[in-house]
Amino acid sequence: MAARTPTATLAGNIPAVVTPFAPSGDILFDAFAELIEWHIGNGVDGICVAGDNGESWTLSVEERRRLAERAVRQARGRVPVAVGASGVSARQSIAYAEAAAAAGADALMVQPQSYVLKGSTSEIVGRYAALARAVPLPIMAYNSPRRTGLNMEVETLRAVCDVAPVVALKESSRDMFHLTHVLEAMGARLNVLIGPCPFILPGLALGAKGFVSTGPELFGPRARRLMGLGREAPSAEWREWHFALSRVYEALMGTGTWPAALKCALNLLGVPAGVPRDPVQPLGPEQEARLRSAMESLGLLAGAGAARAAG
Repeated sequence: MAARTPTATLAGNIPAVVTPFAPSGDILFDAFAELIEWHIGNGVDGICVAGDNGESWTLSVEERRRLAERAVRQARGRVPVAVGASGVSARQSIAYAEAAAAAGADALMVQPQSYVLKGSTSEIVGRYAALARAVPLPIMAYNSPRRTGLNMEVETLRAVCDVAPVVALKESSRDMFHLTHVLEAMGARLNVLIGPCPFILPGLALGAKGFVSTGPELFGPRARRLMGLGREAPSAEWREWHFALSRVYEALMGTGTWPAALKCALNLLGVPAGVPRDPVQPLGPEQEARLRSAMESLGLLAGAGAARAAG
């Protein structure tokens, strides 16, 4: 089966947006719209909704549709909106993708099947082929072995691109060897986007076209510097950013259950991230204090209110 011609480009800084929940578990849609506007004001190049940061595992099909609709309406065409459509079964993924398409999303973000923790090349390729037949939207493939239990090798990725309109890959394997192979073999065919913060600058230097990461958003408008800096020869500023990104990522990933730490960090900046939805609990006082200390050591809380207003 021939792949469909992709019609959208995903590149640059594309944050994975949290879903703000009230303590009751209800989605705070006005706060969500404010988050979208804050990100766009900080100079991002796209928005990703209903991903891991968005606690997608708790979202119904209708909630995904409403979030996507609100994101598209708030973005007003200024940046593309990608919506997560990963599910255990093809039927689930197609339902999520149909909701995103109905809301006017520009692209989908899709992992191989989750939860099963294994998958043959045939099974993985078949999943993307079924989705492409059902919903003709550009796809950002998402490789995150920590989430799915499997790694999308180059040959699997190449086969997926042959049957589906894949325009980008969010690469989150945390494996520099794998990232190197992907960039060398597939960098001319799709936009490789870096996931984990510590790989952003090395990945950009090797030819990645952007990042869908967690942590850069806490630096506000300053994160606009990363795309240009990543293509420059390593310098003192390059190293300073790399160390800061690594430290903030370590603090976020090492505190509480994901994405409680990111939501806490955003709330500390004055951005309305709400609380996590069951079964994830907010950070406790000691955890919040450790996260606050890490953010203060990076200068992220100095003038947070002013930075938010500027965004």
